[in-house]
Amino acid sequence: MPTPGKLWLTLRGTGILVLFFQASCLCGSAPCILCGCCPSSRNSTISRLIFTAFLFLGVLVSIIMLSPGVESQLHNLPWVCEEGARTPVVLRSHIDCGSLLGHRAVYRMCFATAAFFFLFTLLMTCVHSSRDPRAAIQNGFWFFKFLVFVGITVGAFYIPNGSFSNIWFYFGVVGSFLFILIQLVLVIDFAHSWNQRWLGRAEERDSRAWYAGLSFFTLLFYSLSVAAVTLFFIYYTQPSACYEGKVFISLNLILCFCVSIIAVLPKVQEAQPNSGLLQASAVTLYTMFVTWLALSNVPDQKCNPHLLTNGTVLAGAEGYVTQWWDAPSIVGLIVFILCTLFISLRSSDHQQVNSLMRTEECPPILEATQQQQVVGCKGRAFDNEQDGVTYSYSFFHFCLLLASLHIMMTLTNWYRPGETQKMTSTWTAVWVKICASWAGLLLYLWTLVAPLLLPNRDFS
Repeated sequence: MPTPGKLWLTLRGTGILVLFFQASCLCGSAPCILCGCCPSSRNSTISRLIFTAFLFLGVLVSIIMLSPGVESQLHNLPWVCEEGARTPVVLRSHIDCGSLLGHRAVYRMCFATAAFFFLFTLLMTCVHSSRDPRAAIQNGFWFFKFLVFVGITVGAFYIPNGSFSNIWFYFGVVGSFLFILIQLVLVIDFAHSWNQRWLGRAEERDSRAWYAGLSFFTLLFYSLSVAAVTLFFIYYTQPSACYEGKVFISLNLILCFCVSIIAVLPKVQEAQPNSGLLQASAVTLYTMFVTWLALSNVPDQKCNPHLLTNGTVLAGAEGYVTQWWDAPSIVGLIVFILCTLFISLRSSDHQQVNSLMRTEECPPILEATQQQQVVGCKGRAFDNEQDGVTYSYSFFHFCLLLASLHIMMTLTNWYRPGETQKMTSTWTAVWVKICASWAGLLLYLWTLVAPLLLPNRDFS
């Protein structure tokens, strides 16, 4: 019978072995990440989810940086909001120095996140299968990648201010524009998959309930879009002013109406039987959402109830507290989270969307092989990319890079410190979002008419 001392040494040795095993999993590949009680999953899916968790970690830190308690502690960093001989800067609209520091902290946190994914965008270029040595880096070594992420973040917070915020603002503008387009592609993909799945079930079960469900949601999306247009004219326009807003709202409404008509034309339906009003209604609702985001950045108090100067609340005899989290920012954050998760989990059967998103549909033979792997890999992730990657590693990281820039602009509400150290809302944000909505509608129109304009190409 072992003595208590020997038993303690045995348990301690076992614990060390368990910790060593867990540490090796952090340095190894994705199969170690899952536990025995978890369902088997594809290696490619687990890796994308973990990288998305890195992005969400950066978002969480950015949100914390905007909290008043943290803002008050940021004065110790080298890019403190002061000029000259340590003289505090007085900001317009009763914005204190802490609010400006919080926004600059978000700029640096998102810069670190974007730099992290830019590094992997370059590193994972032209990886065609998991047999490539770089695929092991993509699907493993998570502990070391976390250290790299932390190191870049710490370094970013010691970048001297100078013109960093102003220059990085324009990077955020371009990245946010591109990510808005990616969000629209994901909306089209989701609506297409939804429509195709419900139509298939209606044919299999010979039930009209599925058709009724599609009609209900199509009508709901169009009703919400019409209600949104009505509210836009009420809250974001004035009878004798706000002409830009009136033009934006009216033009987007007309464009949405046009693409909805084109989506159900006989020629388009013949070329794409799965095209319908559900996709068009989803695109219309998303376009109205982007229009709302644009109107919320109009730098005119008469035309924008969310303007910074209207968002201040008296906090004391001399102090004001700025309310940064308005409705467009909150809804934008929710849409961002859903779209980013969809990027990580999506497996589309829409050929044109797969071409745009640089992903591939899984062939039936490979799908059957993967089902056999699921049976033999209970509680572990299995390698489903030995014969070819299911998504472009490099483009996936590029999407997360754009997501980092987009969330930076969303959290800071597209305000930026100007040359006079003022938090200003500019027409740049308005035009970027409006142009993104127009580009998105053109992109959707292209997915409808491409088979007609290029009949020799296979769009099935």
